[in-house]
Amino acid sequence: MSMAGQSPIKQLFFYLRGYKVPLILNIVCNILMALCMVISIPIIIPFFQILFGRVTPKSEPVAFSVNNIQSWLEYVFGQLVKVYSQETALIIVCITFVLIFFLKNLFRYLSTVFMAQVRNGIVRDLRNSIYDKYMRLPLAFFTRGKKGDLLARISTDIQEIEYSILNVIESLFKEPIVIIGSITFMLFTSVRLTLFVFILILFTAFIVGRISRNLKRQSKVVQQQLSGLMIHVEESLNGMRIVQGFNAQEYQKSRFAQINNSYRKLLTRIMYRRDLSSPLSEVLGIAIVAVLLWYGALLVFKKELQPETFFAFLYAFFNVIAPSKSFSSAYYNIQKGLAAVERVNEVLDNKEEIHQAENAAPVHDFNTDIVFDQVGFRYHESGDWVLKNINLRIPKGKVLAIVGSSGSGKSTLVDLLPRFHDVSEGSIRIDGKDIRDLDLRQLRSLMGIVNQDPVLFHDTLFNNIAFGKPGATLEEVMEVARIAQIHDFIMATPRQYDTIVGDRGSTLSGGERQRITLARALLVNPPILILDEATASLDSRSERQVQEALANIMHGRTSIVIAHRLSTIQHADQIIVLQDGRIVEAGDHNTLMQQKGEYAKFVGLQWMQG
Repeated sequence: MSMAGQSPIKQLFFYLRGYKVPLILNIVCNILMALCMVISIPIIIPFFQILFGRVTPKSEPVAFSVNNIQSWLEYVFGQLVKVYSQETALIIVCITFVLIFFLKNLFRYLSTVFMAQVRNGIVRDLRNSIYDKYMRLPLAFFTRGKKGDLLARISTDIQEIEYSILNVIESLFKEPIVIIGSITFMLFTSVRLTLFVFILILFTAFIVGRISRNLKRQSKVVQQQLSGLMIHVEESLNGMRIVQGFNAQEYQKSRFAQINNSYRKLLTRIMYRRDLSSPLSEVLGIAIVAVLLWYGALLVFKKELQPETFFAFLYAFFNVIAPSKSFSSAYYNIQKGLAAVERVNEVLDNKEEIHQAENAAPVHDFNTDIVFDQVGFRYHESGDWVLKNINLRIPKGKVLAIVGSSGSGKSTLVDLLPRFHDVSEGSIRIDGKDIRDLDLRQLRSLMGIVNQDPVLFHDTLFNNIAFGKPGATLEEVMEVARIAQIHDFIMATPRQYDTIVGDRGSTLSGGERQRITLARALLVNPPILILDEATASLDSRSERQVQEALANIMHGRTSIVIAHRLSTIQHADQIIVLQDGRIVEAGDHNTLMQQKGEYAKFVGLQWMQG
C-alpha cells in the first residue's frame, strides 16, 4: 500500500477499494438521507400556504413529476384542506415533516455504521502495512532510525490520518448530494437569488485557501516534534537505570519539558488556524443571509416571488451552508492529515528491502562449505567501506572464530551471511550457490543466531524458547533448556515454563537471559551456528556450563564465533583477525601464536586480564 504522489482524493480511493460493500451501503444511505432533506424543502411551501390561508384547491388533478413537484404538492395539500379542516391538514403536514426527518436520521445513523467499518478497516490496513514493512526492512534502516520515531509513525501518525482524513470521508460522499439537491431547487425557484450561494462558496473557498496555505507544512513539523517527544520518553524508560544512577532526573525532565512546550506552541498555532474555518464560514454565511433577506424581500414586495416560496428558498439555502462549512473544515483537516500521510509514506515507500530473486532456489540443508569471495560492504554507496577484500572459506563442521577490536567489522561480517545486509561487492556462497539466489526464509532457517545482547520478548519462557519453532512441544523445549543449563532455573519459577519474563526479560539476570537465547537457537537444530559474544553476559560458572553444552552442540556443526575470551576461541579450527574491516591474520591458535602478530597481542592482553 502506498499513498505517495497522489492527490488526497486519489489516496482515499486507493485505500477504499478494499471496502466496496460497506462503502456502497454508506453511499446509498447518504443518498437516501440527502433525498429526505431535499424532499423536506418544497413541503415548506404548502405548510406556509395552509398557515396563512393561501391554499386554493385545484379543480383539475396534477400529475406527479420531477419538474412540477411544487404544483403537485400544492394540489395534494389543497385536497387535504378541501376534504378535512385547515387544522387537520396542518397536523398531517407536521406528521409528514416528522416522518421525513425520522427517515433522514435513520439513514444518517446507518451511514455512520457502515462508515465505521471502512474507517477502522483502513486504520487496521495501514498499521498492518507499516508493521509488515518494518519486518521486511534491513537492519541498516533500524540502526539509523530511532525507535520512538518508528513507534510514532505506526501510532500517532495513523491516528492523525484517521482524525484528519478518514473523519471527512463521509462528507465527501454526503455533502455534495445535499448541496446539489438544494441548489437545484434554488435554481428552479430563482436564478438571481442562487447567485448569492455561489458567491458565498467561492468567497469562503478563497479565504479558507489563504488561511490554510502553510497548514500542511506546519502539521508535518508538529508530527516530527511529537515523534521527538516519543523518542525522548522511550530513551528515558529504557535507560532509567542510568538516569537514576547519575541523578539525571531533573536534566531529563527539563529536556522533556522543553520539547513538550515547543510542541504545544506549534500545535496551538495550527489549531488557531484550523479552528478559524468554522466561525469564519458562519460569519460569511450570516453576511450573505442578510443580503439575501434584503434582496428576496424586494422580490416579494414587487410580487415577483411568493412569500412561501421565498421561505422555502431560505430553508434550501441553509441546507447548503452546513455542508459548505463541513467542506471548509474538511479542507483544513485534510491538509493537516497529509503531513501524517507523508511520514507514513516515508516508511511504506522505502526501497531498502532485502529482495529475493524471482526464481529463488530452495535450500534445505548445508553440505560442503561457506565461501566469502572478495566481499566488500558499506552502508551507503558514498559511505566508507566497513569490510573490504574478505576472502574466507568455512568447511562444513568446522568452527571459525573472529577476533578484533570494537568497530573492526566482526558483527557486520556475520550479519552478511543471513542477509541482514547484502554485500556491496563480491559474493557469499553456500555449497557453491550465491546466497542472493537462494530462498531467503529457507536460508535463514539454516542458521541459529545468539547475539551479545540477549533479546527476549514480553511473553512466557516457553514461547521465548520456541520463538523460531512455533509448533514445538514442551518436551522439545525442555530438552534444549537442559542443554543450555536453564531448565532447573525455569522449574524453580512459580509458573515454570508459563512464567512471563517481562519487558526485554527484565525479571531475569543477564546469564539467564543468554541461556534462554541459547536454548532458542538450539531448538531449531540449525546446521550453522552464529554466536556473537554468546557467553559475554555469563559469570564464570555459567560460562563453563554453557561452554560444555556448546561443545556438544557444536560438534559436527559449522559454527561462527565472535568472542573476546580466549577460552571461547582457542580450540577453533580457524581464527581470523579483523582490523579496519580487513583480515590481517588467519590460522589456528598455535599458528597465529607463532606469528607473534595481532592475535598474539590479543592473547597476551587476555592473559594479563585473566
